[in-house]
Amino acid sequence: MPQLDDLATPAALLDTARMQANIARMQRHLDGLGVRFRPHVKTSKCLPVVQAQLAAGARGITVSTLKEAEQFFAAGITDILYAVCIAPGRLPQALALRARGCDLKVVTDSMAGAQAIVDAARAQGVALEVWIEVDVDGHRSGVPPGSALLLQVGRVLHDGGLPLGGVMAHAGSSYGCDAPEALHRVALQERDGTVLAAQRLRDAGLPCPGVSIGSTPTALAAQDLSGVTEVRAGVYVFFDLVMHNVGVCGVGDIALSVLTTVIGHQPDKGWAIVDAGWMALSRDRGTQAQQHDYAYGQVCAADGTPLPGWLVTGANQEHGIVALADGTATDVAQRFPLGTRLRVLPNHACATAAQHPAYVAVQPDGRTHTWPRFHGW
Repeated sequence: MPQLDDLATPAALLDTARMQANIARMQRHLDGLGVRFRPHVKTSKCLPVVQAQLAAGARGITVSTLKEAEQFFAAGITDILYAVCIAPGRLPQALALRARGCDLKVVTDSMAGAQAIVDAARAQGVALEVWIEVDVDGHRSGVPPGSALLLQVGRVLHDGGLPLGGVMAHAGSSYGCDAPEALHRVALQERDGTVLAAQRLRDAGLPCPGVSIGSTPTALAAQDLSGVTEVRAGVYVFFDLVMHNVGVCGVGDIALSVLTTVIGHQPDKGWAIVDAGWMALSRDRGTQAQQHDYAYGQVCAADGTPLPGWLVTGANQEHGIVALADGTATDVAQRFPLGTRLRVLPNHACATAAQHPAYVAVQPDGRTHTWPRFHGW
């Protein structure tokens, strides 16, 4: 059981106390609103993390790849929503999972997609539950909740003999909010648009038992989820600097960091060079469009205490540049001697986690465990 001082760097550190607090916070909030919680596990892709979420009261999981669905099903989790519109070429993989006993649900937002699912399920003789994705904010994909297309897609699925599980939406535009009022507006828009879509399907004589919404910001901002049956959220389990800028967590809530070592200096530039480049931190610059730009990440001391003003200002494949955000040159060799251990808080926890094969899970007493991550599509 290695100690932090013995770890090879860069390494993805997971503060389990913070993680458990984040899990408890979200579960408590949604329990209070009377809705089921189906966490999106694409952030962690890690069985011990997901087991902690289920133990806290979550029911079912959301995945972003069928590889995740296969791996979590192999671990005994059966209630799985694959929340990406399924490509026709992926249908044999999905149907095979369903035939093996996985309660897999898939998503579509088009007539062509719906018909492909119907045809493939009929050919295999396997009933596949389908949800319709609804576009509530123009962020990405989905059917407008007031459109004729919504009813047409629903009719293709229903008349094709497939269970229509419900409607689902993701208010991705919430990531651009930085004030509580704006976040509340997006949360209401997400709820109202998805509930409207469900009611229109029901009014047309089509079944729509499930109404699923979710993003970490809107889940935490929601105050009334009347008409909603379940919520999905993912990054809340770790949080990150983007979520901090949105206003739904403090820096002290961020459970994921990258441990790195100072390997050199450029004194005339005020740079310390570390062994965590974009291969360890990711290229995600999600805070660049927000009020506070953290470049490639907030630098912290080895114990996780943030060092104000110090950021990873640049990143190459295996090199990171630690410098003051304002460009002030200082005696970095004295401030961060060769071999100094630092931690970096990520802009986007999902992207940074994806750079690593495993987490070093750090317990409150300092003990560490290795928690593998799932990879692949």
